[in-house]
Amino acid sequence: MEKKDLRIIFMGTPEFAVETLRALVEGGYNVVAVVTQPDKPVGRHQDTLQAPAVKQYALSKGLPVLQPVKMKDPLFIDELSKFNADLQVVVAFRMLPEIVWNMPKYGTFNVHAALLPQYRGAAPINWAIINGEKRTGVTTFFLDHDIDTGRIIMQEPFDINEDFNAEDVYNGLMHLGADIAIKTVDKIIEGNGYVDSMPQEEMLKADDEMNVAPKIFKETCIINWNQTVNKVYDFIRGLAPYPGAWTNMTDQNGNSTVLKIFKSAKTMIPCNGKKEGTIMVFNGKLLVATKNAWLQLDEIQLSGKKRMDAKVFLNGFRNIENYTLG
Repeated sequence: MEKKDLRIIFMGTPEFAVETLRALVEGGYNVVAVVTQPDKPVGRHQDTLQAPAVKQYALSKGLPVLQPVKMKDPLFIDELSKFNADLQVVVAFRMLPEIVWNMPKYGTFNVHAALLPQYRGAAPINWAIINGEKRTGVTTFFLDHDIDTGRIIMQEPFDINEDFNAEDVYNGLMHLGADIAIKTVDKIIEGNGYVDSMPQEEMLKADDEMNVAPKIFKETCIINWNQTVNKVYDFIRGLAPYPGAWTNMTDQNGNSTVLKIFKSAKTMIPCNGKKEGTIMVFNGKLLVATKNAWLQLDEIQLSGKKRMDAKVFLNGFRNIENYTLG
């Protein structure tokens, strides 16, 4: 089989998925159509529609684009089937019904931003960093009835440096995901539609602890200062720059406002019994007490203000030590 013989439908929505679509298109693979989310209203009055990043790229290349509201819509299913795809490639999209993922004769594979079976779920990059992992990666696997449980085709590891935040890992896995998608398609072409795959259960050891990656909500992003400095540091970088870890900053009268923290640094300075969330300014640096040591805040954003360097913040904010966080 050659590239031109394999009819591919690509499914994805954000910029993360564009990298893989670009690799397929510019690599000469036969992408016959693209499926993405409907345009979203944006702006103060929600009166302007913004096309997903995948749609913008697809249209720039003259590719047909489908944007179903419901994946089981009979009209969408009929339209999809007319493309007579041999394979579907999914990156950062949504859960597919069996009638969709089972349509191509060679199946549907997904690029997941983690080393499955670890970190199944919607936010694998964030949770890997929050949990202090030193390594993550990307996985291609065939879709089946349950989320992120299908047979694994390939995996590629990615090291998480201690100072990486979610954006750093996102960018690294975006490119690595495109690479592994191309390698997976090539394997399918070389095998004339067949490729070796392995059940995820066979990759687990009896004593392995399963980590999951559920969707992140605003409540998920609240900082718990009653943890070690390492835990709080990892939590902040795991949510930076988006959606951003946050805490309440409360004055002596009980008035509070939201403070987002985008960048921090660990210190070895013990808190000496200071209550978690206590604020201290030391040598011009903004410090907060955790369970065992002070955490230095470097980039923050007070509600209603712009994101700024903590030193700039201190220059314009008096009596900061009269506040507590938490």
